[in-house]
Amino acid sequence: MTGSPDYGRTLRACYLGFVTQAIAANFSPLLYLTFHETYGISLDRIAVISTVFFFTQLLTDFFCARFVDRLGYRRCVVASEVFSGVGLAGLAIVPDLMPSPFAGILCCVVVYAVGSGLIEVLVSPIVEACPFENKEGTMSLLHSFYCWGAVGTILGSTLFFVVFGIAQWRILAVLWALIPLYNIANFCRCPIEHLVEDGKGMSIGELFRTPLFWLLALLMVCSGSSEIAMAQWASAFTEAALGVSKTAGDLAGPCLFAVLMGLSRVFYGKKSEQIDMTRYMLVCGALCAVCYLLASLSPSAVLGLAGCAATGITVGIMWPGTISLSAKHLPRGGTALFALLALAGDLGGSAGPLLVGEVSALAEDNLKLGILAGMIFPLLLIAGLVVLRRKEKKGI
Repeated sequence: MTGSPDYGRTLRACYLGFVTQAIAANFSPLLYLTFHETYGISLDRIAVISTVFFFTQLLTDFFCARFVDRLGYRRCVVASEVFSGVGLAGLAIVPDLMPSPFAGILCCVVVYAVGSGLIEVLVSPIVEACPFENKEGTMSLLHSFYCWGAVGTILGSTLFFVVFGIAQWRILAVLWALIPLYNIANFCRCPIEHLVEDGKGMSIGELFRTPLFWLLALLMVCSGSSEIAMAQWASAFTEAALGVSKTAGDLAGPCLFAVLMGLSRVFYGKKSEQIDMTRYMLVCGALCAVCYLLASLSPSAVLGLAGCAATGITVGIMWPGTISLSAKHLPRGGTALFALLALAGDLGGSAGPLLVGEVSALAEDNLKLGILAGMIFPLLLIAGLVVLRRKEKKGI
């Protein structure tokens, strides 16, 4: 007699999938100034690394919207771990083998960004399709593992650099690659369901013809920008703009940012049934704008660090919250909805860091002005949420 499917195994594999994505997104930003000093890459070109990462994810999201249902969730999610592992391991070798180290870095970034994009598209709908109670809370807890993966990446990398020196970063890249390679076996064995029956999900065309989809996509763009603009530049910002050491900057900047973001997602995961999602996101959007102001305009390094780190609390609910709102308002969205939302989030993840980097470069490498420019995204998020809340009150 066959027992019931172990969806806990599925959830654990998805948790580790988000840890993999966190490694892919957060490891190379810790090396931005190292790349700048070692290879002589300018800050505006360094900003392109993040843009290429998220733009590649964006393209992956787009193709996933069309082909994932044909290929199957399992094949695609296993491929996500393969691409992630190969790309991270390649980062240790490829840049030094190519005539242009910058081109070598970008090649590896593209490979593990494909894996990261697949994870982003697939993990949320895989969990959404499982028969868990309190889907909003489960989704928030799931996304908290991205934060814990980011914390582990930052703490583990910082400890490694302190013990062995930052010159040994190539070895660390290979060590981080072992995690996605291990998770291949988990996704090969766990039960995987589908969101909607074959042929009953909304097509890309149907979604594009739905005005509410475009509003939700705007929220996703702003969520990705608000989160990633600070997360990607936190290490360089605390080190260069606030004048603290790399170790202290990584711990007080991106690491504390990720811890607070994770805690905010756990908090909502536990309290979701008692909280109005849209109102909660509105409050977080307003506080996020305040944090951007504090980080960029405060004359005190301590207050600047506080603003940088506290941004993590405010952005924690934005990404998973938008996904939950979308699943609620567009229940027939299916894989196409999740893929297009991931695409919108990655578009924001590309635009946010790029804006910070470009404004900083125009202001003679003044990262404070770059961070200040990033405040536009939480402000746009607030505007979008106000419109959504009015629609909710009208029963639309």
